[in-house]
Amino acid sequence: MTEYYPEGWRIDTLENHAATANFSSLNDACREGKILEGRALVCDSAHNLIVDLGCTKGFIPREECAVGIRDGTVRDIAIISRVNRPVCFIVTGFEKQPDGSVTAILSRRAAQEKCMEGKISKLIPGDIIDARITHLENFGAFADIGCGVVALLPIDSISVSRIDHPRERFAVGMDIRAVVKSVADGRITLSHKELLGTWEENVSMFSAGETVAGIIRSVEPYGIFVELTPNLAGLAETKENVYSGQQSSVYIKSIVPARMKVKLVIVDTFDISYRPMPPKYFYTGNRMERFVYSPLDCEKKIITDFTVTGVPVK
Repeated sequence: MTEYYPEGWRIDTLENHAATANFSSLNDACREGKILEGRALVCDSAHNLIVDLGCTKGFIPREECAVGIRDGTVRDIAIISRVNRPVCFIVTGFEKQPDGSVTAILSRRAAQEKCMEGKISKLIPGDIIDARITHLENFGAFADIGCGVVALLPIDSISVSRIDHPRERFAVGMDIRAVVKSVADGRITLSHKELLGTWEENVSMFSAGETVAGIIRSVEPYGIFVELTPNLAGLAETKENVYSGQQSSVYIKSIVPARMKVKLVIVDTFDISYRPMPPKYFYTGNRMERFVYSPLDCEKKIITDFTVTGVPVK
């Protein structure tokens, strides 16, 4: 599966530069069916892509720009949005132009189909893969899981601590790790929170008596939930003029593993936006069968069993 990277991962590699250095190396790549990358320079009026290959220009016909364009299941915006971005492709041939120059004929669709057959069709729940965030919506983030093939990461699967919008965790172009949550009709749904650590792993970074940074996540009649890390929130006593989304400083009053509780006191709140930081992963393996978020001696159990459904069991 190592060949099937998210788009943009290979464009600056020595291997890619060598393969696009001259017509001889491009011809070798064509014969071998090798997946390469170049930067899309132009989408013409017929929605064909012109690609910079270094030694020449490449041409991707509209129907070869993505899986689904040919049958109408993917809109042309998927082509237009690639301009000035890396695109993957397989060289399918060469065409001599009237001025004597030679254009390489490319297919992004063929590269995607190769990725789908060689990688994506073999994925099962619990597999952990590399991905690159492509765009953000209210309901979740979309991530390239190989050759521009996109999977959905629902907002409630991004972290244990709830957020209002994926932009609070991710930025377009950010590289992440994700776990395959489900596979249905060829569509992959991802999860992310299981890689961000258990309650115990996260709480081990804090001690009672400390004053630490936090983000106000929700204000309830009985208290205020403050995020300490993406997978850890505590409950603070009520305080006036506090609302969701504010940054805060909080005093850690106590930590109670048996009840999975962190009791806090809000010291101050303020309004400022910070750019999302790259995720910190506690789990670095390539597969996860089962994730137990809650401490062993806690009565409440929060478990994700990927061998069954990939759906959290509470």
